[in-house]
Amino acid sequence: MTYIENIFLCMVSPLLVAALCMGRRQLRFFLFCIAGMGVCLLSAYINTFLAAVCQADALAATVEIAPVVEEVMKLLPLAFYLLVFEPEGERIKPAAITVALAFATFENVCYLIQNGADRFSFIFFRGFGTGAMHVLCGLIVGGGLAYAWQRTWLKVAGTCGLLGAAITLHATYNLLIAYGGAAQYIAYALPVLLIAVGKPSVSRSVRRE
Repeated sequence: MTYIENIFLCMVSPLLVAALCMGRRQLRFFLFCIAGMGVCLLSAYINTFLAAVCQADALAATVEIAPVVEEVMKLLPLAFYLLVFEPEGERIKPAAITVALAFATFENVCYLIQNGADRFSFIFFRGFGTGAMHVLCGLIVGGGLAYAWQRTWLKVAGTCGLLGAAITLHATYNLLIAYGGAAQYIAYALPVLLIAVGKPSVSRSVRRE
């Protein structure tokens, strides 16, 4: 986590300037971007702390700790948005995707700083795979929350179920990455394929409605 705070400041600073220049209509987008990067930074601290407390090895930290911490942290800005501002359903999904996208972007940048960018093909696949995985989790949580939070009786159970689904997907992705070899590249391709296949289906169902 060397210099991770400096990376955060360098990435957030232009977003803050842009937020001031773009006006209130675009403010929400930039705030969710900053929130996504902020919870990514906090997740790194919490992951490290829990791994040390539990004396977890690298595999356990990657598969058991990181997915839970990161998905819970990504949910927090959305929960605040839902509880305080009570947005309309169509605004929830874009917010979730923006948080997830900013989280993935900051995570990828930190990975490049710590591990270098000399292997283009590996970095290319990892960038797409990790980004797609976080966005897919955001789609699951955001789309589900847009439905669940319109029904009072479903809010708590629906949120917990969606969080569990995102954690399971994230843990499966991390497990395949940790296994290495061909499984690693399957993990990179899987979320991209799921988004590519699922997007037309969702669009058709929306048009029917």
